[in-house]
Amino acid sequence: MSGTPGPGPFDPFDGEPWEGQHPGGAADAPRIPPPRTSVEDTGRPLPAPPAPAPVVLDHHVLKSLLGAWALSACSPEESAAVDDHLLDCGTCAEEALRLRDAVGLLHPEESLDLDPMLRSRVLEGCLSRRPARIPVPGWAAPYDAETARLDALLKDIGESEWHAPVRLRWYEHEEQVSRRTTVAGVIAHLTGVDGLVARALGLDDPAPGTPLRPTDGDHAAVAAALEGLGPAERTEAHWKASHFPLTRAVRAPWRDQSHALIRTVSFAGSDTAGPGGSGQLPVSYGAFDLPLRDAMIDRAFECWIHAGDIADAVDYPYEPPSPRHLNRMIDLAARMLPASLAARRGTCAPADEPGRSLRLEVEGAGGGEWLIALDSPADGSAGRQVAHVALDGVEFCRLAAGHVSPDEAAAGGVGDREAIREVLSATAALSRL
Repeated sequence: MSGTPGPGPFDPFDGEPWEGQHPGGAADAPRIPPPRTSVEDTGRPLPAPPAPAPVVLDHHVLKSLLGAWALSACSPEESAAVDDHLLDCGTCAEEALRLRDAVGLLHPEESLDLDPMLRSRVLEGCLSRRPARIPVPGWAAPYDAETARLDALLKDIGESEWHAPVRLRWYEHEEQVSRRTTVAGVIAHLTGVDGLVARALGLDDPAPGTPLRPTDGDHAAVAAALEGLGPAERTEAHWKASHFPLTRAVRAPWRDQSHALIRTVSFAGSDTAGPGGSGQLPVSYGAFDLPLRDAMIDRAFECWIHAGDIADAVDYPYEPPSPRHLNRMIDLAARMLPASLAARRGTCAPADEPGRSLRLEVEGAGGGEWLIALDSPADGSAGRQVAHVALDGVEFCRLAAGHVSPDEAAAGGVGDREAIREVLSATAALSRL
């Protein structure tokens, strides 16, 4: 097409006006006034706006505002009025302090540490939606949970805290004994005793990376040296084999060994207690044997107890196991009590004769009731119950770990006092290094 082109979009370089521009140029008044400045033409600043008049309230109104003031729910004017009033009124000032203290109780300080049961709840929620293809046996779940909790503690501590002194305590020959070591030494101890379960499952013993691991491939020599050693002897062997002070390097071998144990028992695929179940595989502790299912609970118990020792040494908060896992640990100790009683006496009544019994009541989360045979390893007779003793679940575990003596245990009982004393002492005798 020919002719003059029509109007197009504004080009800032062609000098043409656009919509909204005054063609008259500078002679026309702008549509938007210039912004105001904080300085007058004379150079003097503008006067400040007048301050709001203070709120004047009588005593009764101010007293009624104390609750809202303690909760920081007053307006700025009301808060200022209450603050001024508290300077002159002692009665209201005392009431305000009490209300502030009450508010502090309503909002307790929360720990920055994660809930130790968070992992278990997350796993339980996940598995409820999609079950594990290879589940962990129920009797191995406490060991899985306690090793995970201890590993989280070890991950949080600093380099120097691995050398913090720890005193291991247990009950032996009717008295409490102890052994001084470090945080790293405790982990070496757990690694060495967990090796008893590893041997029973056909895994390397000791775990890869521990001081006793052979460097020349002669596993037979190491196996022969550890054959028949109990927990205390294995621990001493691990400690003596280290030429330097143990450091945080012991964490990885212990963690790898615990993962290997969980993985192996899970792939075994049996959660039954019958003769064909993998849980019945015997695990030798030197002087006695335990079925694998009980040995795994025993290892979970010791892991929790020593994690508490470490937590005390580094000033770290640590909670007891979940009630379900704590109940398994208490049940194991209760089932071992008749044998412990017989070992202390050296003799026992014939197993085919009903003997006396004691009712053990463990209170709190994870508790329950057990009938303890006093005269033979067989089941006690409920008809011949001679005593009843009750104590808290955590206190019972501390007694079984040798952390408290029978005389110091917070236990209440009725009936045969000598039977109660024997059972408490037999519980403490379950402890060991």
